[in-house]
Amino acid sequence: MLDLEKQIFHQLERAKSPLIVFPGDWRPDAVAASLSLFLYIKKMGKAVDIIGDQPGNKPGPLMFLPDYKQIASRLENIQRFIVSVDISESKVSQIKYTIDEKYLNFIISPAAGWFKPENVSARAGEFKYDLIIVVGAVDLESLGKLYDDNIEFFYKTTILNIDNQSANEEFGQINFVNLNALSVSEIVYYLLKNYNQNNLDEEISTCLLAGIILESRNFKNPNLVPGTLLAASELISLGARREEIVNHLYRSRSLRSLKLWGKILNNLQTAKKGDLLWSHLSKNDLKDSGAGAEEIGDVMDELLADLPDAKLAAILYEDEDKKTKLIVYSLKKINALRVATNFLPTGNPKIAFAQINYSLQEAINKVIPELVNQLDKSIT
Repeated sequence: MLDLEKQIFHQLERAKSPLIVFPGDWRPDAVAASLSLFLYIKKMGKAVDIIGDQPGNKPGPLMFLPDYKQIASRLENIQRFIVSVDISESKVSQIKYTIDEKYLNFIISPAAGWFKPENVSARAGEFKYDLIIVVGAVDLESLGKLYDDNIEFFYKTTILNIDNQSANEEFGQINFVNLNALSVSEIVYYLLKNYNQNNLDEEISTCLLAGIILESRNFKNPNLVPGTLLAASELISLGARREEIVNHLYRSRSLRSLKLWGKILNNLQTAKKGDLLWSHLSKNDLKDSGAGAEEIGDVMDELLADLPDAKLAAILYEDEDKKTKLIVYSLKKINALRVATNFLPTGNPKIAFAQINYSLQEAINKVIPELVNQLDKSIT
């Protein structure tokens, strides 16, 4: 790990314009860790950007964190196209341009003489960013359209891959993957601490602690390890605002969130002797609570923090078009994607998303037995 850390520090020092990206599912731990890196690298004097594949102003549990609004939603102007004219024999008097249907025409008037076609050349310039830091992604495809629309950029630019998931495909030139860490925020903390602890200020520490608290479900996760507790303790000593984090994440529930909580609890059921916990929400349930589908994840995260015995949790809900959506949560070392494999899920091993082409009741009848079946296979 020490040799890898040296490579990472070397790349960070060399880079002039790093880019930080995280998966399109906006897993809170990955978002918090990415924000901490963004703040830290800014302190190093770098022209750094941070991007996640969705509108950056979409409400989320971490909106209170510093520089959250700096998260962009797409890559823009990452490479320039350069048109060059040899002016060694004739100087330029005037330059204009016109747009003619599909063509951009440059009109270059010489001061004397004329230009020839062989005086003109064109080439693609360098990319805007010279280092990509991917945080909390098992593969590049999980970055969504950021990767799909810019494959050449990712192929030609050095990638630093930071993660803690066993499914990680080690797609980077440098792969810093620690399977023993509970959260990617914890990995980033120790990495930055070893590089220069003096740069770990209150804002950066708050971002890292928020990621750890969310991933550990406020330290109730049964997979909690000593390194996580030590990192949290040290971050608090560095000024991380634990009370602010807890207040925003666990104590500031709106009335609609409380109503949604009640709907989920009212429909809560168990299967496989409590190993699988599941619930469902109809379109009317969401309407009655006044909550949107985007709030389901926040409520489920808090609910699951108090369920240490279950191995897997799932929720089925109807969207506005009465289509059924499925979310599967791994509460122990169970791969959520693998358990939901027959429903073509997206996401990561800890949380999987799928659309079920049945009505809500039909989906319940088909999905729950299948999850039990796959859970049996995963346990045995």
